[in-house]
Amino acid sequence: MTENILTSLTRRQAKERPDSIALKGQDEQAKWYDITWRELDESVAKAARALCRLGVRPSDNVATFSANRVENIITDFACYRNRAASVSIYATSSPDQVSYIVNDCGASVIFVGNTTQYQIARSLLPQCPTVKHIIVIKPIELDPSDSTTLSWARFISLGSEATAEIVAEVDKRTDESSPDDLATLVYTSGTTGEPKGAILPHSCYNFTLPAHFERLDMLTDKDVSMAFLPLSHIFEKGFTYVCLCVGATVAVNRDPRAIQDTIKQVRPTCMCAVPRFWEKVYTAVNDKIESMSPLQRSVVRYALRIGRKRNIEYHRLGRKAPAHIEMLYRFFDRKVFAQLREAIGIDRPNLFPTAGAPVSAQMVEFFDSAGLTLTVGYGLSETTATVCCFPTVGFEIGSVGTPLPGINIRIGDNNEVLVKAPSVMRGYYNKPEVTAEAFTADGWFRTGDAGFIDNSGALWLTDRIKDLFKTSNGKYVAPQVIETLLTMDKYIEQVAVIGESRKFVSALIVPNYEAVREWASAQGIDFDSIDSLLADQRVRDMIWERIQQAQKGLAGYEQIKRFSLLPKEFTMEGGELTNTLKVKRRVISDKYASLIDELYL
Repeated sequence: MTENILTSLTRRQAKERPDSIALKGQDEQAKWYDITWRELDESVAKAARALCRLGVRPSDNVATFSANRVENIITDFACYRNRAASVSIYATSSPDQVSYIVNDCGASVIFVGNTTQYQIARSLLPQCPTVKHIIVIKPIELDPSDSTTLSWARFISLGSEATAEIVAEVDKRTDESSPDDLATLVYTSGTTGEPKGAILPHSCYNFTLPAHFERLDMLTDKDVSMAFLPLSHIFEKGFTYVCLCVGATVAVNRDPRAIQDTIKQVRPTCMCAVPRFWEKVYTAVNDKIESMSPLQRSVVRYALRIGRKRNIEYHRLGRKAPAHIEMLYRFFDRKVFAQLREAIGIDRPNLFPTAGAPVSAQMVEFFDSAGLTLTVGYGLSETTATVCCFPTVGFEIGSVGTPLPGINIRIGDNNEVLVKAPSVMRGYYNKPEVTAEAFTADGWFRTGDAGFIDNSGALWLTDRIKDLFKTSNGKYVAPQVIETLLTMDKYIEQVAVIGESRKFVSALIVPNYEAVREWASAQGIDFDSIDSLLADQRVRDMIWERIQQAQKGLAGYEQIKRFSLLPKEFTMEGGELTNTLKVKRRVISDKYASLIDELYL
């Protein structure tokens, strides 16, 4: 029997709950269908045998270049049965990024999701000599001259037709699997430099999964999770594994742009998301409140005050609320909050992990008051996701929670957060020098994040150390804090704060174009393009007023003094954002150098 949790997970669950729903997938028409644990295990077995037939050996690396699909999960577990590693590549990666990762890890097989990814993979074959096979998940018409590529159906049939010798070989590999086997290579997108593959052996998952079970004990086999973030991201991959381990159903959302619709179709009880998702929901809900009649608005605001008192002042701290507060809360929960949650598509909220960027305390308090608690956390690819998260009781709003059981943190030089735990990576693939730099002399992993630990043991983050900059007046500024404040505003979509070696702080702002258009139309402002709209002084004055309102609590030297409105958003394709939607400050500084210089004239 294997020691690894993931290697035989589907086999164990198929025995315990064969007819329960393991996954919900979407077909090519975006219609949902169910996959039972028995069906999932059969698909994993066939995929594992097919990989073996294609020449995949223990210690080999297998790449997946695809948006979210149930097949991505099947291939992960098929790799584990072969003692091979799964290497995920973001679906939006450029050809150069794909080529770099495939060559760095030496992948012999690459799964691709659709026609675009197939064409990229095929075009890279001459410069990626280790790739022997491409498997296309989406049913598409292949070039008849292409002898390298298999359809998913043909791939699975290879497993169905496997000989007894192949079946025995895969079973042998599964039985011989070891905690030291490499499970995943997770390539960090990085705000600077080339991607680095974090080496996560099975021992990392063997530790971190039980640690999550202990902290997230509210999660059960009755839950339904929506896999909305990319499965190539350790946050979604890790949470999906946690859900599958407890027997929860995972619905795999294929198109992140359709999430508002798919949430209402699936009605998940749990879902991990980045703060930007909740910021948009928060803005939409508050817009709805503002559009109500004065009486309705007054009732909702009173309900939120009662919700705050009950959930934050009492329930959060494990205290019983006074009877009259509890009675009022239960009334408003039925009459107000239940309608709010149903409108979002989350009428049975249980667990909503939120991480990946700073989270506004104002937003956390709002949702908690309405009976939808966000479990704020913090982690990295290099730590197999979670380092800290909110405990069920006693969490400090504004912090990122306390460490999971068995994880140690301390504050090092420059207030850097250091981590030591069995969930910390083995190192960066093919990068011994970079690996050495990532650890202290006594073996603590350097996160690159600055922060402090309070008296309750909660970790508070202040900023990325590399993002901190000093103005020409010698004042240190944490740009992420300012950016988080501004993007809470309904008219502001993205922000890049500027100020390194400058005499004051400025910002490049990508407005919420739709919201600004609506505002301008209501004000009778004529415009014929985004450029003319953003050049209108009335629009600039409105944005400036909202910037000043958002940054009231900041010190004078932290406050934005000038700004520029951009007619085009920051994107991954344009190079301004990482695959995890973090701002690439160096790229933006270079790309918009002349515009930035104008702000300081």
